[in-house]
Amino acid sequence: MTTTNFMKADYSLSGLIEQIDMGSIGLPDIQRPFVWKNTKVRNLFDSMYRGFPIGYLLFWETGGSATNRQIGENNKQLVPDLLIVDGQQRLTAIYAVVTGTPVYRDNYKAEEIEIAFNPLQEQFEVADAAIRRDHSYITNISKIWQKDSDIFQVVEDYLADLGTVREIGTAEKKQVQQAISRLSNLLYYPFTALQLSANLNEEEVSEVFVRINSEGKKLNQADFILTLMSVFWDEGRKELEQFCKASRSPASKGASPYNQFIAPDPDQLLRVSIGLGFRRARLKTVYSILRGKDLQNESFDESRRQEQFGVLQDAQARTLNLTYWHDFHKALIRAGYRSNKMISSENSLIFAYILYLLGRTEYGVDDQTLRQATAQWFFMSSLTGRYTSSPESAMEFDLRRFRDLETAEQFIATLRQVCDDTLTSDYWSITLPNELATSAARSPSMFAYYAALNLLGAKVLYSKHTVNELMDPAVQGTKSSLERHHLFPKAYLTKIGVAETRMTNQIANFTMLEWGDNSSISDRPPEEYVPEYEAQFSSKELERMYYWHALPHGWYAMDYQTFLRRRRELMAGVIKDAYAELAAQSAPGEAAETPLPVEALVTEGESTGAEFKSTLRINLHTGEKDRRMELAVLKTIAAFLNMSGGQLVIGVADDGNPVGIDVDGFESEDKFYLHFVNLVKQRIGPQHMMCIHPRFEDYEGARVFVVECHKARQPVYVQDENVERFYIRSGAATTELTASQMNDFIRQRF
Repeated sequence: MTTTNFMKADYSLSGLIEQIDMGSIGLPDIQRPFVWKNTKVRNLFDSMYRGFPIGYLLFWETGGSATNRQIGENNKQLVPDLLIVDGQQRLTAIYAVVTGTPVYRDNYKAEEIEIAFNPLQEQFEVADAAIRRDHSYITNISKIWQKDSDIFQVVEDYLADLGTVREIGTAEKKQVQQAISRLSNLLYYPFTALQLSANLNEEEVSEVFVRINSEGKKLNQADFILTLMSVFWDEGRKELEQFCKASRSPASKGASPYNQFIAPDPDQLLRVSIGLGFRRARLKTVYSILRGKDLQNESFDESRRQEQFGVLQDAQARTLNLTYWHDFHKALIRAGYRSNKMISSENSLIFAYILYLLGRTEYGVDDQTLRQATAQWFFMSSLTGRYTSSPESAMEFDLRRFRDLETAEQFIATLRQVCDDTLTSDYWSITLPNELATSAARSPSMFAYYAALNLLGAKVLYSKHTVNELMDPAVQGTKSSLERHHLFPKAYLTKIGVAETRMTNQIANFTMLEWGDNSSISDRPPEEYVPEYEAQFSSKELERMYYWHALPHGWYAMDYQTFLRRRRELMAGVIKDAYAELAAQSAPGEAAETPLPVEALVTEGESTGAEFKSTLRINLHTGEKDRRMELAVLKTIAAFLNMSGGQLVIGVADDGNPVGIDVDGFESEDKFYLHFVNLVKQRIGPQHMMCIHPRFEDYEGARVFVVECHKARQPVYVQDENVERFYIRSGAATTELTASQMNDFIRQRF
């Protein structure tokens, strides 16, 4: 005969309530908050009333433990020796309604569940304002089972109340008596329970809980891990829950996790801790690891479990560190996002927090660089909806990139490289304008555009205030400071035959106005209201304002479809410009990356981003000044500027041997520097000097000149006699493009 670790037991509802009240049945800490909707509770009572089965309960015989949590007030006579392992939501719902006990929702707020009953129609409803005014309902059935309740008095009171609004016949009175009596008799409703043996340990019970809930979608993988935490590290789960509870409202005094971006759930912060500690996002794998499973030979080991929980404990301590938590939110502000109203994907925020903690606590990236890089990643992932579809797989793929990195430089370089690989020229010119062709109320591209306006310091359309000022989440009045305004009002569009909401509410038809201006414009056509507002600003102010708000010249007189298409292209350009400013490594106020020393450059050799020149102006074969040498230097600099930047070292031969700048015959380094600057200004253009950062260095006993070039924001040409030439890098070489090649490149790159 097969040995079983459980037995069958039968209960009545009144028997269960009595044992809960006595304390014999308790709620173990491997359970979740009450998550059922009140409509589901209503349906549960309807099923019981009609005599339908509602499923079995699963208990665990423990013999009693002072650590178990009781249902209701913790002043019971007994220490629980039966813990609810499965069926907790059902039993909590029934207990809460029968006894009138409040439940705690997953937002940590207490709520009394009020279920109403109509005896004439034998119908259950969730009590609301309308139900409470309806005399045909008992508005809260909990009163029927109160200890001092008299069922006859309940019937009498109901009939008296109903009689104030209508006549009640004899047959109806009898029906009411029978229905209320039948409802009262639910105390005798039978339950079947399976009771797990006291011989099972906590891990085995946890495994049973996971197995019986692994079918369907009752629990997710985070719930399974939270279950293990309750068994092996209960204080850690309580820390998570308390942190999440405190994040939902401002603290009256002292430090608090409350912020304007997210009120996290325990499973979200658990994901952060797991990503930080294990560099993994697939929670199913981490669940096995935390149980002490060796993923190679499938064996389990107690010491391995303790070791892995130690990793989780360390990671959670960093995740819940309030200093890190609030410093991370500064990165979101740095990205142009101001509040949770602009967050279209909390998954993007959660993953950005993982990266921030990795950079700060694992790689020691300086605060300013880390904040900028995190902001860049968050902007990119939010804009592209990177974690919208199959988020766990996408996170796992991204975390894999950071598993084998060793230095802060590698970490930041990898992060920025992923951003660059994602936001290609095709994305800016093709994908993004298409994504802006939507009327979705919470479009990632729309929020990215608002963030772009913050990054660029844009002013509100036809206002002296900046968007950033009026988006301040601390400012809350009866009217919103900013309102979304239809540039082509809906009433006007209806008149010209554009009536579908998906067309009138296109993102490209919205801009932000102060609420007073929005009210004043109302439904007037743009050709009427625009001249009034333009008269209040100078042409220079309007030019800048129309750039920020992506409004093409003469937009108010355009055909609507033409306007939408053109504005989407301009909006994509504004987002691109803002991102370029955000991603610039020498952004104002941010720490610049330490440039590579000459030794490191020479060791790595010439590449797409590095080249060596023996001299600036002297031809080593003739010993004379040669304009071709200067042109070779200028060609390389222009190519770096047109691509992604790079470093040119003058005074080092192609093979890496030092030559030194003395060969060029200048009286001093100042003279050398002045000649170089004049050369660049005359033949490349003074406007590009902001992207060129020259310096002198020592290399193997020789003095060399290093020219660090950053990515330019506009095409760079070299003046060669009377011809402008255009160069790019192709591998370790500089290549001149033909006219047609140049046009294609510029269209894609700039």
